[in-house]
Amino acid sequence: MKLFTRTLLAAVALSFAAAPMAQAQQYGHDRKPGYSSSWHKKEVRKQRHWRKGERYSDWKRRPAVRDYKRHGLRTPSRGQQWVKVDNNYLLLSIATGVILGVAAAH
Repeated sequence: MKLFTRTLLAAVALSFAAAPMAQAQQYGHDRKPGYSSSWHKKEVRKQRHWRKGERYSDWKRRPAVRDYKRHGLRTPSRGQQWVKVDNNYLLLSIATGVILGVAAAH
């Protein structure tokens, strides 16, 4: 029985020693030596100045602003809604899409 126990313990000990161990990874070993830089082109968007009476045709794609008071906007009348476009709030006529008012967002 002692021989069986010793053999079993030796087999278990050897299996732990033979198991693969995790080793440190060498990241970037395939890079060439030297200076490397990257740059990104800055995207500049033209700022649009909205005015009363202009038509905003893309207003159906934007969600309406529901919490007017939080943004300091007046309650719209029937047939009107506030829409946030870029950094402005536009008061639009739902039927035509004509801008009835403009407010700057903070």
